[in-house]
Amino acid sequence: MSFQTIEFTYADGIARLALNRPDVVNALNRTMRAEIVAALAELPQGTRCLVLTGNGRGFCSGQDLTDAGGDFDVETILRNEYEPMLAAISDAPVPVIAAVNGIAAGAGANLALAADVVIAAQSASFVQAFSRIGLIPDAGGTFIVPRSVGVARAMGMMLFAERIPAAKAVEWGLIWEAVPDGDFAATVTARARSLAEGPTAAFLAIRQALRASGSNDMAEQLRLEARLQGRMARTRDFAEGVAAFLEKRAPRFRGD
Repeated sequence: MSFQTIEFTYADGIARLALNRPDVVNALNRTMRAEIVAALAELPQGTRCLVLTGNGRGFCSGQDLTDAGGDFDVETILRNEYEPMLAAISDAPVPVIAAVNGIAAGAGANLALAADVVIAAQSASFVQAFSRIGLIPDAGGTFIVPRSVGVARAMGMMLFAERIPAAKAVEWGLIWEAVPDGDFAATVTARARSLAEGPTAAFLAIRQALRASGSNDMAEQLRLEARLQGRMARTRDFAEGVAAFLEKRAPRFRGD
């Protein structure tokens, strides 16, 4: 596939989707949103992990306010363009790493936070910038952020629209890890390889169970765990994991 606003590559089970409008810090426009959806709908056979990142000095500066001449029907855009894009990320058939290489602002921050795991360079930061222009956080921010950091911190982030450095984002539980800039690329590659070589079905079941835990009571969650675990116990990867444990060797997972 050929794209105008993203770069999409694949090697050794790892797909890499890079936002590619570096002159505007990868601001999201209509074309980029459509291309993200299209790319994720056609993941190469054998893909076991997806890395979402940005080219240039930042991850994503949020909505491109010059898109369509600035004449937005915001509600329609959110429903028809943002919702499919975010669903494509959060419901991808493989684990998704957001590799945040710089500023992630507004909808760009929430695009990153829709991933399963967020790894940031130490110099990166996150900002819910919407109130600076008289808007509320969208692109899932009011759902994702309070569930990660609590209502008090989410409220402060959204009212004051201050940058949250990567190290503080880790401390607050907003993201998984922040690594020195010099180690960032190697760390992302190692993490992606670890997921690509792991039990993909189990990873996706973990995602399903954790997402359900926010609305289930204990009894419902226990029943869900039992159903998912029963399914995982019938996979080839479970049999391989047990055999590898008993034979004292590294497992060779296939993702099924």
